[in-house]
Amino acid sequence: MNKKYQTLIISPHCDDEVLGCGGVIYNRKDDDVFVYYLGVDDFHVISKEERIKEVQSVANFLNFEFKISNNPVNNFRKQDIIDLINQTQPDEVFIPNPSFNQDHKEVYEACLIALRPHDKNFFVKNVFVYEVDQYQTWAGSEFTPNYFEKIDLDKKIYAYKLHKSQVRAMRPPELIEKFCYIRGLSSNYDYAEGFFILRIIK
Repeated sequence: MNKKYQTLIISPHCDDEVLGCGGVIYNRKDDDVFVYYLGVDDFHVISKEERIKEVQSVANFLNFEFKISNNPVNNFRKQDIIDLINQTQPDEVFIPNPSFNQDHKEVYEACLIALRPHDKNFFVKNVFVYEVDQYQTWAGSEFTPNYFEKIDLDKKIYAYKLHKSQVRAMRPPELIEKFCYIRGLSSNYDYAEGFFILRIIK
């Protein structure tokens, strides 16, 4: 991979990229966006191959490039993330909120290591933490956004539905709409996505 990207999104699972950043990805559909998935396995309702097809349909709709780690889900090397950042050299990176999800916590901590100021690794100027709406419905998921982007809600929900095997009762499209509405109220938009700034340099 010898291409520089404007935006890099780290996604623990195939669907987190849309749940947390679907609107942002659509906002950057004419730019260079790269999504890195930490893995995909066979699931009890769908095969690995079919899941990858779903991911490809989302990528085609939102116009991003992606790579899926060869490691099993939730079994990755921190060095992989460091290498990816060095290869893509993004202007901005979006990483998951740790919440109460053990997988997200491990990815978040790995990203903090990969994105720390370092004399040899690529320094990303703008680092944002994204939220996954369903985790806001349970204790221990405190998230206070201080950066918002106006989004096209219909496009975000359409992209989510392309992950059709992952549209489940615990995270229906209505939940996405409600949280984007709340973030919109916080930012004077109809609908928005909220993020926490870890670093921004202008």
